[in-house]
Amino acid sequence: MSAVLELTRDLIARPSVTPDDAGCQALIAGRLEAAGFQCEHLCFGSVDNLWAVHGGQAGEASGPTLVLLGHTDVVPPGPREAWASDPFVPEIRDGVLYGRGAADMKGSVAAFVIAAERFAAAHPQHAGRLAVLLTSDEEGNAIDGVRRVAGLFRERGERLDWCITGEPSSTRKLGDLLRVGRRGSLSATLTVRGVQGHVAYPDKARNPVHLAMPALSELAARQWDQGFESFPPTSLQISNVQGGTGATNVIPGELRVLFNLRYNPNWHAEQLERECEALLSAHGLDFELVWHRSGEPFHTPEGPLRRAAREVLAQFAGAAPEESTGGGTSDARFIAPLGTQCIEIGPVNASIHKVDENVSVADLEALPDMYLALIERMLLKAPATT
Repeated sequence: MSAVLELTRDLIARPSVTPDDAGCQALIAGRLEAAGFQCEHLCFGSVDNLWAVHGGQAGEASGPTLVLLGHTDVVPPGPREAWASDPFVPEIRDGVLYGRGAADMKGSVAAFVIAAERFAAAHPQHAGRLAVLLTSDEEGNAIDGVRRVAGLFRERGERLDWCITGEPSSTRKLGDLLRVGRRGSLSATLTVRGVQGHVAYPDKARNPVHLAMPALSELAARQWDQGFESFPPTSLQISNVQGGTGATNVIPGELRVLFNLRYNPNWHAEQLERECEALLSAHGLDFELVWHRSGEPFHTPEGPLRRAAREVLAQFAGAAPEESTGGGTSDARFIAPLGTQCIEIGPVNASIHKVDENVSVADLEALPDMYLALIERMLLKAPATT
């Protein structure tokens, strides 16, 4: 059994449903310390974060720093009887490894570790720093994970030049997609206040549903922009509408609406908040808006990291990868504001968060070589500036 397959199986066997790490990071820290990494456990609340560094001294700008970013937590498996095998008992069937986290993202984490061990053994005196950053709070609230760690790094003045996130990004075959950015995500809880009353006497009530509909229609129909480079246009989606008492003869006194904006670098969160609030005010609504900023958009322009990744992925996939900014969000959104160039490379994402999550054993065994090739290009061949 290959080293990466064995470690991935060991990680899957630990039921680390977010934010419980279930011992994954302790296992990894033990291996990385044995390989010469300095490990720091950064625990906030119930969340475990691991920061492991090889080369230089922590906090020193002794050359460029390359970070391998991942998470050890997984989403709940759902009904276990729906799985063909226990989600936390890794099983190989027909060349495919099954288990919760196989693709998202214990396979990538294991490959990071194997690649890091091999690089440290082959290049013990390398320039710059190779770092591994892991959290157990990516699939959950994402408050005490990389978001908190990034704040700490900002205070300490940690220099992070390049970041490779192991999120499952490939679509059909390993290495066919290179993610070079992500959209921002901004969520809102809108409460529109009216006056409750009897449906037979609308003159004695104010129906917040009727009042809000024109404004909601305008929000949903608005064309926010034309896109930004490889980013699609900004989109607003209403995801939930709640109002009423459940009775057909009562005008509700309040309407609650949830909506989300996925936006490109044409915007910052505060600009979108102001635009939405101005539109709602223009409709004369009595409303309250509560915002949650999941993360600003980021985009890695052409440079050493993007160029190296394109060349490495082309070797593994047999063709140049698609360069995309699609998908949801990842923890790279907290690292990019530190001035770090971020990309995402990982296995095929077809089964993530699903019943019978899986990864091809052949792809899994190729991942350490892919990550190692990138590490060597960045720390042994790339220029010392971004």
